Amino acid sequence: MSIMEVSHRGKEFTSVIQKAESDLRELLSIPANYEVLFLQGGASTQFSCLPLNLCGVEDTADYIVTGSWGDKAFKEGQRFCKANLAWSGKATKYTRIPSEKELQLSPNAKYLHICANETIHGVEFKDYPTPKGDTTFLVADMSSNFCSKPVDVSKFGVIYAGAQKNVGPAGVTIAIIRNDLIGNAQQSTPLMLDYKIHAENKSLYNTPPCFTIYMCGLVFEDLLAQGGLSEIEKKNVQKAKILYEAIDASNGFYRCPVEKSVRSLMNVPFTLEKSELESDFIKQAASEGMLQLKGHRSVGGMRASIYNAMPLAGVEKLVSFMKVFQANH
Repeated sequence: MSIMEVSHRGKEFTSVIQKAESDLRELLSIPANYEVLFLQGGASTQFSCLPLNLCGVEDTADYIVTGSWGDKAFKEGQRFCKANLAWSGKATKYTRIPSEKELQLSPNAKYLHICANETIHGVEFKDYPTPKGDTTFLVADMSSNFCSKPVDVSKFGVIYAGAQKNVGPAGVTIAIIRNDLIGNAQQSTPLMLDYKIHAENKSLYNTPPCFTIYMCGLVFEDLLAQGGLSEIEKKNVQKAKILYEAIDASNGFYRCPVEKSVRSLMNVPFTLEKSELESDFIKQAASEGMLQLKGHRSVGGMRASIYNAMPLAGVEKLVSFMKVFQANH
């Protein structure tokens, strides 16, 4: 029988979800005092879950907005708590990460929220900010760089991530939550958004996305077999390095708007000096089997997403094409 046919409460699937959790715990060295939940609704649903579970309606939560996804999280937070905009990069078109001294943090905030990697704008935190309050904890949306490098989970109260970038097909969202933060949801919180319900039921309160969790489990096994996240990070650094070097060495023909110190290892946005050539670039690249290079509609240009599954050879092919295209124009 297929994994999609067996009962999610049967021993066959129970072994699948338990193995997936165990391997993820090993990959990220997740401490024992953290729950691992396999949820539904995408990371966007977590924008609501976070304030509903971690704050009262009169509590403050700080948000650092470094791109479109951080902005969406902040706006959703405003619906359920007193969300404070600690910093926004909108004025500079989301091309940098703020320094600690630029942050307008609240001393009594329940949590400080960041988006660890912004897919649209290609900005990635290399160092994580320190909350101001003594009891304030860090929360991170890691959807687009989850399992791309080691992370010290103990520095966070909550880490959440949609699986679809690095660890599996769309359909499951992974939440890693410190135990003491579970069980304090606002009274109006729907059961399906209450972390306590899912923790008590081992992510099986209702039928989970079984096939997606199965696939995530296979990916976790593969990441471990490759040597763990330290080895994965080395590969990702190498891929990003040759692509950024090609952009920077093009004498302005290609340009990456992101501040060099915070360029993403996962998403590389770039433009052409002659913007009228961008459509030709995308068409010619597609003719050579390189797809999905068009930048997000909100920013334009091009964007190369080089997640874990993208091999070095794929990036090398793109760089070679870029050099030929420049020589021809």
